[in-house]
Amino acid sequence: MADLIAQQEAGCGTSATRRTAGRGGREMTRFRCVPIETATADRFRRTGFDDRGNPIRRIIATASGQFPCRHCLKLAKAGESMLLGSYDLRQPLGIYWTPSPIFLHERDCPYTETVDAVAPIVRANPLVSVRAYDADHLCLYDLGQVCPGGDVAEPLRRALDDPRTLFVNIHTARPGCLLSRVEGVTD
Repeated sequence: MADLIAQQEAGCGTSATRRTAGRGGREMTRFRCVPIETATADRFRRTGFDDRGNPIRRIIATASGQFPCRHCLKLAKAGESMLLGSYDLRQPLGIYWTPSPIFLHERDCPYTETVDAVAPIVRANPLVSVRAYDADHLCLYDLGQVCPGGDVAEPLRRALDDPRTLFVNIHTARPGCLLSRVEGVTD
């Protein structure tokens, strides 16, 4: 039920997106959480080097740690081999661009967008940062918010419903690692 409410409460606010009925009949704009590209995941696995030329680190996931894969958007299970490397974000461009450390399953995993649902790696994170960007890739400070991942639906909806927002990046709040880009679903 909580996932259904989160799906209904999250949205995106551009005229090119399709709206669906939300809680109380309120229209919600459709959205998707976008993982890193398969070509990037394959390159990390194949070459052993990240986007900054650093050697990829291999880490075994533990039951007490969080190891969120940015390609399938799911947490690793204890004992799974994960890769850790630096990823060059595709957006934002310009002043707010930054590389980000990311985890990735060492084995092949499916490219998994989540549509009208917050990605599992976001919901599972104890503290996330919602960062909205406009068409010029400038950060919209007034829409930014830090909250538990399980409570991200409302700040995400607020950011995406704002007509200035082109896309949102959700990061881990403490280390600042990208979890997922979020964008509206166009018709």
